[in-house]
Amino acid sequence: MSDAQTQIPVTVLTGYLGAGKTTLLNRILSENHGRRYAVIVNEFGEIGIDNDLIVESDEEIYEMNNGCVCCTVRGDLIRVVEGLMKRPGRFDAIVVETTGLADPVPVAQTFFMDDDVRSKTKLDAVVALVDAKHLPLRLKDSKEAEDQIAFADVVVLNKTDLVTPEELDKVEATIRAINPAAKIHRTQRSGVALNEVLDRGAFDLSRALENDPHFLEAHDHDHDHHDHDHHDHDGHDHHHDHASDIHDVTVKSVSLRGGEMDPKKFFPWIEKVTQMEGPNILRLKGIIALKGDDERYVLQGVHMILEGDHQRAWKDGEKHESRLVFIGRELDAERLKKSFDACQAA
Repeated sequence: MSDAQTQIPVTVLTGYLGAGKTTLLNRILSENHGRRYAVIVNEFGEIGIDNDLIVESDEEIYEMNNGCVCCTVRGDLIRVVEGLMKRPGRFDAIVVETTGLADPVPVAQTFFMDDDVRSKTKLDAVVALVDAKHLPLRLKDSKEAEDQIAFADVVVLNKTDLVTPEELDKVEATIRAINPAAKIHRTQRSGVALNEVLDRGAFDLSRALENDPHFLEAHDHDHDHHDHDHHDHDGHDHHHDHASDIHDVTVKSVSLRGGEMDPKKFFPWIEKVTQMEGPNILRLKGIIALKGDDERYVLQGVHMILEGDHQRAWKDGEKHESRLVFIGRELDAERLKKSFDACQAA
């Protein structure tokens, strides 16, 4: 059952209290979208689903009349997921809600730390809901609000009708400073299309790069006026500390770029970095050009967990370039740059 085609995609839904998670979960559990989702929440009562939408309930599991299932976590997330997998019929996706104060990292790690869960599911994306009006205040008093943005693959920038266009641009710039790689959707009342946040393959770096070859490049701020997403195509060199002039954020990104890497130098270096800096690294993503290798090597990490594999062959005329992005706290950009450069092939 380890075949990727049989693995059920899992979306981790995070966001500070009041950001709009409940509204989005209500839509998943009540709309006639023709999909069968399993939603895992901390407390069913907090979702506020009308009783007439519940077909039946059995202890922790609530069957909805649109075919979806909602269940509550009573302790062990792994046990709940394993219970869902034993239910008849296949789910299109699983959505795991974290509490407003929860760090999404341990929840995400569950899906690639437990072998049985990992064989049946795949972490699809971490989606963070952000309250456009209250984000500046949240960032001042909460490390968790910052971590949620830093760790996200997709950010739903919600309640955009409560701020001015100038304030909205500033809030989005702050999000970009914390996490330059996240896809941002501007919404009101959590009105994002479900297919923009579910089954996106955003956590799978190889798939994300296939969907958007510029995924790891620094972002510009052009708007697509149809869906208000950002499409990002300008390449920046090395580290840019945009955060300092936008907001006093403690999470920052370090972007590194170089040519072909010497595998005998690069792999020991990246393993050492993740071991030494792991607690400070929220996310790590990269495409590496290895000398003597005709395939791109894709790398991603969470804290001290590091994964890498060949993605595809380099295309004719494609520049053999290495790009690496760290998102975290207390990262020494200069030291990372120098040690990264030292791994380049002669």
